[in-house]
Amino acid sequence: MNVAVIGANGGIGRELVQRLADAGHDPIGVVRDEAQFETIRERGGEPRLGDLEGEFATALEGADAVVFTAGAGGDTGWDKTLMIDLWGARRTIDACVEQGIDRFVMISSIQASNPLAAPEAIRPYLVAKRSADDYLRSTGLEATIVRPTALTDDEGTGQISVAFEHRGEDGDDIPRADVAQTVVACLETAATTGETIRLFGGETPIEQAIIPDE
Repeated sequence: MNVAVIGANGGIGRELVQRLADAGHDPIGVVRDEAQFETIRERGGEPRLGDLEGEFATALEGADAVVFTAGAGGDTGWDKTLMIDLWGARRTIDACVEQGIDRFVMISSIQASNPLAAPEAIRPYLVAKRSADDYLRSTGLEATIVRPTALTDDEGTGQISVAFEHRGEDGDDIPRADVAQTVVACLETAATTGETIRLFGGETPIEQAIIPDE
């Protein structure tokens, strides 16, 4: 499967490109700067230029699936959050619709379920994430929304805990590596299409954890 990773040079994106390649897929690493190309190649991906505030749609050509894991980052203002986490996500979704790319995995945030319940300082970020998630659901794409809890840079364990959107409580922090591996498993598991998955650290093997209960 040709998988375009939007935000391929981010914490989850770098892990994801490597794991997609290891699983036999052909990752396309979409980044904003040619200086990042070599890192993408080293991880087994094909680097392509794409700027979410400019031209990026051509970077998706030939993709069978898209993963959106881009983010403005905490050191920017809310203007960048709107342009990347919300508008950039919507533009990516629209590009997939236009190009006939049906499979889409969105990396969101655990607290996007209820932004007003989160600390006031991050509510605008969570509103942007929630709005992008809701727009994705409205398009009819074969979408999976992954909402991880607090992220760490610990080594991946291959084990997680999940709660599908209508049930479950908060849980342990999760390594970015395990989020990336969960995305790979979601792309390979048709049963995750249409699901919103709240993701935590845990003790259940990833491939088993992501199967929705009947």
